[in-house]
Amino acid sequence: MPLIVHTVPAFTDNYIWLFHQQGDDQAFVVDPGDATPVLDALKQMNLSLAGILITHHHPDHVGGIPQLLEHYQVPIYAPEGIQHATSVMKEGDTIHLANATFDVLEVPGHTLDHIVYFNADEPLVFCGDTLFANGCGRLFEGTAEQMWHSLSKLAALPKETKVYCAHEYTAANTAFALTVEPQNLELQKRAKDVDKLRSENKPTVPSTLAMELATNPFIRADKASIKEAAISHGQNTVASATEAFAEIRRWKDNF
Repeated sequence: MPLIVHTVPAFTDNYIWLFHQQGDDQAFVVDPGDATPVLDALKQMNLSLAGILITHHHPDHVGGIPQLLEHYQVPIYAPEGIQHATSVMKEGDTIHLANATFDVLEVPGHTLDHIVYFNADEPLVFCGDTLFANGCGRLFEGTAEQMWHSLSKLAALPKETKVYCAHEYTAANTAFALTVEPQNLELQKRAKDVDKLRSENKPTVPSTLAMELATNPFIRADKASIKEAAISHGQNTVASATEAFAEIRRWKDNF
């Protein structure tokens, strides 16, 4: 049976993900930066918290852990260095939750400790702040080379993979993507879809990996159109996908 994934908005633009099997009241939460909306969602849906998954150490992803532990003594799956973690997750690890199997992938770039949780059966990936809808995370700790390698790792997942990222950044990301690749017809269509969803105050995520591969300039840095845009903007030679990605990321940082 497919997992049921609930969207739990938090702060101004965060998404916390709550998932469980249909008919099962044991739920797991991904990146609970704030406990209050999680506790409210659990109560409203008559669910009980069975575990916590963390992708990286930023406060808006871990800040709610202490309060949740006051209500539920549950295991916490997280990269190394996360306070209260009961299981340290690394590349190649596998965990079984809600009658589903998740593979752990290390994806440094946004932070050095960043991991994602991939379920091949759905398929879906809880990817934190590494891959966004039409975007990617800022390079707070890692290098452009690391982030491009991480995005390439995600690009190799099945194209039908649902991408559960942790922020509603899609409108701004899409505006930038159109600046980089204005002739991309699929991107133009996506921009209209995003505008409609946001005008109705609806989430734009999850997306699919196929959609990201078609419209997201960061995961498309190996494409000729993106390299040409990087060269034009940076006024320098771009010989590799890594160099193109680095230029596009710098461009976005000042967009």
